[in-house]
Amino acid sequence: MTEKRIVITEFGTYAYPDPCKNIFSRFFSYFKGVEVTDNALVNVYPVGEDYYACTETNFITRINPDTLETIKQVDLCKYVSVNGATAHPHIENDGTVYNIGNCFGKNFALAYNIIRIPPLQADKEDPMNKSEVVVQFPCSDRFKPSYVHSFGLTSNYIVFVETPVKINLLKFLSSWSLWGANYMDCFESNETMGVWLHVAEKKKGRLLNIKYRTSAFNLFHHINTYEDNGFLIVDLCTWKGFEFVYNYLYLANLRANWDEVKRQAEKAPQPEARRYVLPLNIDKADTGKNLVTLPYTTATATLRSDETIWLEPEVIFSGPRHAFEFPQINYKKYGGKPYTYTYGLGLNHFVPDRLCKLNVKTKETWVWQEADSYPSEPIFVSHPDALEEDDGVVLSIVISPGAGPKPAYLLILNAKDMSEVARAEVEVNIPVTFHGLFKRA
Repeated sequence: MTEKRIVITEFGTYAYPDPCKNIFSRFFSYFKGVEVTDNALVNVYPVGEDYYACTETNFITRINPDTLETIKQVDLCKYVSVNGATAHPHIENDGTVYNIGNCFGKNFALAYNIIRIPPLQADKEDPMNKSEVVVQFPCSDRFKPSYVHSFGLTSNYIVFVETPVKINLLKFLSSWSLWGANYMDCFESNETMGVWLHVAEKKKGRLLNIKYRTSAFNLFHHINTYEDNGFLIVDLCTWKGFEFVYNYLYLANLRANWDEVKRQAEKAPQPEARRYVLPLNIDKADTGKNLVTLPYTTATATLRSDETIWLEPEVIFSGPRHAFEFPQINYKKYGGKPYTYTYGLGLNHFVPDRLCKLNVKTKETWVWQEADSYPSEPIFVSHPDALEEDDGVVLSIVISPGAGPKPAYLLILNAKDMSEVARAEVEVNIPVTFHGLFKRA
């Protein structure tokens, strides 16, 4: 605020140089490197006894979980080989953290590293110091890594979904340095790639030499991934097509009248929650056949003559311009395991106006919705003595900008039927949130 200008480049906004500098000073200032945002507004996760706020860069911010005060900024590049990391790490019950980020691999080509941060040990040393690369996934395009927002993890496997939404690295470096650009300016789509799915053994750090392919989609969030009788079941929140859905989320579009917002949403990739089934045991004798033998899914995996496996999904949720996004499950007990229920934020033409519960087996849904109320990601909190998967509550921050003195509240729902249990209203505006976690006091 004191500079009266944007000083750090964000996802969709370019940082302007200091106007007090002369033209030569400004020109040379572009070659001092890109100052990466420290705006860690996307998620929070634990590492050992510490908590970190994060976005999608190499910088994470250690915070005090009781006061939310920032303690220090941590650069992941100093501990492990990644240029950045997602805001959706997997946290195992023993405290082990897995995450994915792009890096420079062999022959200066881009690749994707899975990193592992161990739980706190008896020596009490910061787990960050023991971070390591578990496995490296190759990139389909040497200088254009795919945008990665999340990945799948089971007890034995890591699943990485490589989409056609690409970051043009050369454009990123040259445009940013010479004439100014933001992150969004450097995205492009590979119209012919489709989607590649990669699998690695988690414990051995070994890539499986199986080429899974399917038609193009955008991907932000994995719902869950689990193993079943020689198959990996991968449930995803997808947006159909190769065009980047973020192209339709500029403020100029969202600030338009409701009819214009709907028109833009109708042009955008359409949302669908999907189930993909990846066979792990391949026999060339089965070329041309559907390899999926699980009785409870219509998803298929066909072995082709070029030894690729073509995947067709089972649609588990679909509605006209209605997305099931920001998914949450009973993660502590069912993450990476067979499950039944997921909770999501319902987007109506990109506008979050409902909370949903989905039975992924029967496709039955339950919905909470209230006029002029805009909820955030639902966070599932299990009952301490839970006997069933959905024994617990769902928490969500709701923005209610209509008439009245209470513009926001914490909503508490019964996780079984999505009925309201309580709400805690506040007299201040709360910004729309992305992701978070529940920490017991």
